[in-house]
Amino acid sequence: MKTRFLGSLAVSEIGFGTMSFASTYGAAPEKAEAIRVMRGAHDLGVTLFDTAEAYGPWTNEELVGEALRPIRDKVVIATKFGFDIDPVTGKRGAGLNSRPEHIRDVVDASLKRLGIEAIDLLYQHRVDPAVPIEDVAGTVRDLIAAGKVHRFGLSEASAQTIRKAHAVQPLTAVQSEYSLWTRDPEPEVLPTCEELGIGFVPWSPLGAGFLTGKIAADATFAPGDFRANSPRFSPEALAANQQIADLVGALAAEKGATSAQVALAWLLARKPFIVPIFGTRRLDRVAENLGAGAVALSAEDMGRIEQAFAAVAVTGSRLPEAVLAMSYR
Repeated sequence: MKTRFLGSLAVSEIGFGTMSFASTYGAAPEKAEAIRVMRGAHDLGVTLFDTAEAYGPWTNEELVGEALRPIRDKVVIATKFGFDIDPVTGKRGAGLNSRPEHIRDVVDASLKRLGIEAIDLLYQHRVDPAVPIEDVAGTVRDLIAAGKVHRFGLSEASAQTIRKAHAVQPLTAVQSEYSLWTRDPEPEVLPTCEELGIGFVPWSPLGAGFLTGKIAADATFAPGDFRANSPRFSPEALAANQQIADLVGALAAEKGATSAQVALAWLLARKPFIVPIFGTRRLDRVAENLGAGAVALSAEDMGRIEQAFAAVAVTGSRLPEAVLAMSYR
């Protein structure tokens, strides 16, 4: 596995997003199997693992902490704060909470759940319009000074917010949804990250599984799977978007690769500071996805991809309206 840099932080060129082990895609798998997959991912070269207090809530951090404890000194653990989660019941409200005192409480609780002395990379999960980003960045700066956090990141933030935060506490990474069928970061966020020397971490690089070519046009999703309520995974959208999966599949066939590998290789070819994080519950899928690092896409290949996708309109918004409203503030 090759190494890339998020700012000055060295990580594997592809990371592991652990949200799949929460109940986001239906019932969570057995703990022992989840631990086996995460440790197996590290054996295959992954050093960046991404979690959040909101996954569960809380249970995912506990799981990640247990899985990575034997290899703690060999991995980078990223987690997030920012949702309004009751500190006693764990019940998640509908809103956000990035008040400084809440951030401090969340960090202390996350450290305990993860079983670590310091969080390697702490993201604000969503920008809270009720709290100036300068106050958020200042709070994280103080947590860094106290030794509880090593580096600061933002998730789904606008270019303007990135600049304001970076001026108070330099950012290591910005995380947003980015893939062949979700190009929102390209006009402003990616150029800002490049200018400021900030790493960029695409989440859902495989389009929640769609870009793998393994989701049929008539697919249905189990209760509890977020895709059951996602506009982009409605029956109409799935049928309309099938041509996108077909385009990726055709290129994969040319390259002797899988669709997932091509989708990840495209991100790796975009910019050297991009480190995508995929999620899966299966170790064989981990191995397959990491094979993207061996898929070389030439400038000609990239040009062909751009030309083909320019003629395709993606049907359905990437997230439900209420969730989408929290992005790019």
